[in-house]
Amino acid sequence: MRNADFINHVNVQGIEYQIFDINRLEEKGIAKISRLPFSIKILIENLLRKLDGRIVREEDLLNIAKWKKRYDAPIEIPYHPARVLMQDFTGVPAVVDLAAMRDAVRDLGGDPGKINPLVPVDLIVDHSVQVDYFGASDALTKRKPSVLSLITMFPLDK
Repeated sequence: MRNADFINHVNVQGIEYQIFDINRLEEKGIAKISRLPFSIKILIENLLRKLDGRIVREEDLLNIAKWKKRYDAPIEIPYHPARVLMQDFTGVPAVVDLAAMRDAVRDLGGDPGKINPLVPVDLIVDHSVQVDYFGASDALTKRKPSVLSLITMFPLDK
């Protein structure tokens, strides 16, 4: 089984997109996709998109496509998120860890730009921003280093 066999083309407002059509699994008689919960369909699409025969094998895809409410033994799902959202509570330590790893690589003569997450990461800072100075022309120069400074110095997408 190859994931390329499940690509479908969809045109939306004149723009052509390629999608991995999980309904083709049912059309080919492989699994009854229409009976599955939506959350399982999301996992199937993810596995079909990442199906490579090594990390995601046909067996992995079939285990989920032929989903049961109960299994005799636990099964592993090699899920690969397309994006990670991190709140400030977990995201700030991750940014600090990335900064430390980049510093260590630089100190060893390596390229710190190679230290990056494998998938895009969005850091949500919703309540941890502290404003010490405001409403004055010199407020920006008086402020202390903050989480926003770390994000500026160490963006996650570089």
